[in-house]
Amino acid sequence: MNDPNGMVFFAGEYHLFYQYNPFGDKWGHMSWGHAVSRDLVHWEHLPLALAGGDGVMIFSGSAVVDWKNTSGFGKVGQPPLVAIYTGHYTTKPLQNQNIAYSTDRGRTWTKFSGNPVLDIGDRDFRDPKVFWHAPTQRWVMVVAWPVQRKVRFYASSDLKQWTHLSDFGPAGSTKGVWECPDLFPLEVEGKRDMSKWALIVNVGSGAPAGGSGCQYFVGDFDGTGFLLDQSSQPKVAPELVPDGNIDHIILADAPARSATEPALWADYGRDFYAAVSWSDIPKRDGRRLWIGWMSNWEYAQDVPTSPWRSAMSLPRELALRASPGGLRLVQRPVRELQKLRARHHRLRNATVNEANTWLEKRDSLGELLEVVIEFGSAAKAGNFGLRVSTGESEQTRVGCDLAANGRLFLDRTYSGRVDFHPRFTGVQEAPLSAHDGRLKLHVFLDTSSIEAFANDGEPVLTGLLFPSSGNRKLALFSSSDALEVKALEVWELKPSWR
Repeated sequence: MNDPNGMVFFAGEYHLFYQYNPFGDKWGHMSWGHAVSRDLVHWEHLPLALAGGDGVMIFSGSAVVDWKNTSGFGKVGQPPLVAIYTGHYTTKPLQNQNIAYSTDRGRTWTKFSGNPVLDIGDRDFRDPKVFWHAPTQRWVMVVAWPVQRKVRFYASSDLKQWTHLSDFGPAGSTKGVWECPDLFPLEVEGKRDMSKWALIVNVGSGAPAGGSGCQYFVGDFDGTGFLLDQSSQPKVAPELVPDGNIDHIILADAPARSATEPALWADYGRDFYAAVSWSDIPKRDGRRLWIGWMSNWEYAQDVPTSPWRSAMSLPRELALRASPGGLRLVQRPVRELQKLRARHHRLRNATVNEANTWLEKRDSLGELLEVVIEFGSAAKAGNFGLRVSTGESEQTRVGCDLAANGRLFLDRTYSGRVDFHPRFTGVQEAPLSAHDGRLKLHVFLDTSSIEAFANDGEPVLTGLLFPSSGNRKLALFSSSDALEVKALEVWELKPSWR
């Protein structure tokens, strides 16, 4: 599996469709797999939703509830679910946009007989994200024009006929092809009367840690075009490690222009891509929720798991936060994940040595853990953080170094199995600063992944890990005695699949 697709909330269920090969554990025969959840934590697999065939693979896209039955696929009081997806032709160089509909809560789907609904005759034109724009009372589609490093905006009154509105790009990171766009408004934290639009553009290569990644832009959308908020543009490019080419079979890449323009990144880890948000979250909830594919196109086909390959990140809630550099995207793990919390360990106001003595007595922690650490005197502490050990020689470090420019880092050099691809190992970094001398780390450890949120979600690092099985041992590290451990909490987590 790879990209998440068609995320929509309807009749009490969160739908997650995803790029899926029903016939193997490598890319090919792309179709839409399907799972549903009532709480974003426990998921139920459902039969294949949209199957590729007749020389057309089912590529990425979105889904909406057609509440007003503008498409005519539903009935009075029974709005249809409508999926908008890219058809990828295997016998000719062509991609176009298609729709399918469901009138039974997404359990079965019918492809529209008038497909395609949008075709510009291009070989690379994909990943439509559609939403209802209330001010103009019409549907808006944002779709990637990958090789041109642009996204295109279209409008429709019925989801069947589409009119071109405008284009955005190239901008930000342009080394890799542009894919899987999204566009949505977000409130600014602490300012209920202020909101901006976030334009998400995932890139096939050129991300800070190398390979594929998720960039974003902050601005305004008037129903026709997207205008950048210049005050939120980064002044210095944070692209820390330029990378080489990728070998994903369908990323038809071609030179566009220099990738030196600054970019904003949703996640600085190696393994967060194709992130898109859920449609139709109820107003009484009010959150903007999204999820990403947890892998990287540089090594996605070589990940050493069996019989499955690939997974999604944890679901996250999004907001914008004011910073000295402008508005920045912040992400927090959804509150529903607290359902998985089991045995709880807590320590307050300790030194690093005292915290490690306390952790040594908890050497039977399982593989599934949630860790929250609040550090004091962080600005003076140099290099510090959390070390996760499995066995004598395996360790993963997630830490901070505020002495220089400030960074959050994830070091998986010795994390376990790293030899399956030359670009898997190494250290990933994100910009970071302390808040009033304090710094908070929130870390989720799964059997084969780590997701680290600093300072309540700005920034985030997501990475795959392949350690030996068995209990995890936790310890803190610090290059300074000045570091204070204000709070340390560890939850052992229950598996979400039981």
